[in-house]
Amino acid sequence: MWDYSDKVREHFFNPRNSGPLDDANAIGDFGSIKCGDALRLMLRVNPQTEVIDDARFQTFGCGSAIASSSALTEIIKGKTLDEALQVSNQDIADYLDGLPPEKMHCSVMGREALQAAVADYRGESWKDDHQESELVCKCFAIDTLMIEDTVRANRLRTIEEVANYTKAGGGCSACHEKIEDILIAANGRLYAAAVKPTQAPPATSDAPGRPKLTNYQRIRRIEETLDAIRPMLQRDHGDVTLVEVDGRNIYVELSGACQGCAMQAATLGGVQQKLCETLGELVQVLPVAALVRA
Repeated sequence: MWDYSDKVREHFFNPRNSGPLDDANAIGDFGSIKCGDALRLMLRVNPQTEVIDDARFQTFGCGSAIASSSALTEIIKGKTLDEALQVSNQDIADYLDGLPPEKMHCSVMGREALQAAVADYRGESWKDDHQESELVCKCFAIDTLMIEDTVRANRLRTIEEVANYTKAGGGCSACHEKIEDILIAANGRLYAAAVKPTQAPPATSDAPGRPKLTNYQRIRRIEETLDAIRPMLQRDHGDVTLVEVDGRNIYVELSGACQGCAMQAATLGGVQQKLCETLGELVQVLPVAALVRA
């Protein structure tokens, strides 16, 4: 489904600096195995110079997560801690010759783990800020501070972009309203500082000048999108079938290995994200069980 650069493939199949670092004096953890991605970054820092002499990682996640972690360790080795902290998630993506938009959260994960590792070395409580921040996305355990920081750092403008960079909003979509509030507040500050958006938000089917899809055209696009997604799910012995379309609510049935899977919310979130892009509007993808309850 995604177009990976040769460099991403190289760092996935032949990751650099993978595995434990026995003499590490700085460790940063970010993510959660329950949510699908987790990273432990280990550093050996020279106490006299604060130069990172070695960096290794252990990652649970997709190919982009592994490649991003590998790239991060290559970038920061030989830098001082202060220099390493200047590395942005976009630097990680650029080092890999780009990441698909849907996988930018992997580079953000590396950036967060780096901040945690530096805080650990300096005896600072990096996690406290996040622990005190309001939980916004329960599907992926993403808080307000994480979203605000990522929105400002990457000048995000839409819920889809927030989902790409943080995963927040990519699951059940119950947090979309809160994410919109954060986007409005953050973008207000950005615009006040005369920061220009990097790109305009995607048009919606209700936007002036864009013809609205008929019900038939809309359903056909939904079916075509599901057809494009289906081979990936079938490789993991799963499948997805369209059941009903009720306005902006799209009900699907997951079958095979996808049915009852711990990652069901993430799968539905991925389907929802692709449908939002295809239809040019915000839709909510729900399991068929929700239709029965309704």
